[in-house]
Amino acid sequence: MEWAKAISEAVRYIESHITEDITMYEVAGHVNISPFYFHKGFSILCGYSIAEYIRNRRMSLAGEELITSDITITELAMKYGYDSPDSFTKAFSRFHGNTPLTVRRDKAMIKTFAPLKLTISLKGGYIMDYRIVQKENFTILGTSKEFTYENAKQDIPLFWEEHYSAGNGKYVCGMFGINIESDPGPKMGNEKFEYLIADVYHPSMDIPDGFEVRTIPAFTWAVFPCHGAVVDSLQSTNTKIFSEWLPAMQDYEMSAGYCVEMYDDASKYPNGTNDENYYSEIWIPVKKK
Repeated sequence: MEWAKAISEAVRYIESHITEDITMYEVAGHVNISPFYFHKGFSILCGYSIAEYIRNRRMSLAGEELITSDITITELAMKYGYDSPDSFTKAFSRFHGNTPLTVRRDKAMIKTFAPLKLTISLKGGYIMDYRIVQKENFTILGTSKEFTYENAKQDIPLFWEEHYSAGNGKYVCGMFGINIESDPGPKMGNEKFEYLIADVYHPSMDIPDGFEVRTIPAFTWAVFPCHGAVVDSLQSTNTKIFSEWLPAMQDYEMSAGYCVEMYDDASKYPNGTNDENYYSEIWIPVKKK
C-alpha cells in the first residue's frame, strides 16, 4: 500500500474501531507497515502519536454523547475504555476543561477533536539527497534498552546522557543509534522497541559487563545524509523522508523494523555535534515494490 494511502486507511480503521481496545501494533498490521516506521511517520505527518490521537478522539466523542444523550457517566467510562468513572472524569477534565458532571449540569463548553483528513501536497522540484546501498550483515558492540513509542523522544536522549555520565563512552563511543522493533507478543500490547548505543565490533575486542554483541542483518538501505547540528538535522531529514520522499517514491518501500543513525566523530568538528557542518546519516531498510 502506498504511504499516503496507508496513513489515510489507518485513520479510517481507527475511527471504525474507536471504542474497541485497539493498539498501535494492530493498526500498523492492518496497513502492513512496520510498527516502528508507522508510529514515526504518523507522528510526523499528523502531529500526534497514535495513542494521543485515539485518546483525543474518544474524549471528543464522549463529550458529544454526554450532551446529546442520557447515557450515564459510568457507561461512558466503560464505553471509551476507562476502568472507572474516576479515571474517566480525570481524563475528561484534562481534555475539556470541565468535569462530565459540570458539562451536563451547567451546560458548560466542551471541545471537539475532528477526525484527521490527511492531505500530502507533493511539490515538484524538491531536492533530497539519498543513495541506495546493499550492505552485508555487520556486528556491533552496544548497550540496549527498551522504550515505549509514546515517550521515546524524551527518554532516548536521557539514555545517551546516562551512557556517557557512567563512563561507558570509553567502551562504546556511540557511532550508531539503532532502533529495532520488539516482538509485541500474542496480546499485541507491548508497544515498545529496542534502542542500542553501539560501535562496530571486532572479534579481538573484549565485551564489558552490561554490553552485548549483535548482528545487524544484511539489507538494502536507503541512506540519507544529514548536515548540521545533530538534533535539528536528523529531525529535518526525518520530516522530509516521511512527507516528501516516501509519498513520491515509486521504486522502493520500507522493508523491516530497523533504523540506524550513524554519527561522525564529534571531535573532528569545532562545536562537536552542534557544529553547523556536523555530519550524520539515517539508514532505512528498503525493498523493491
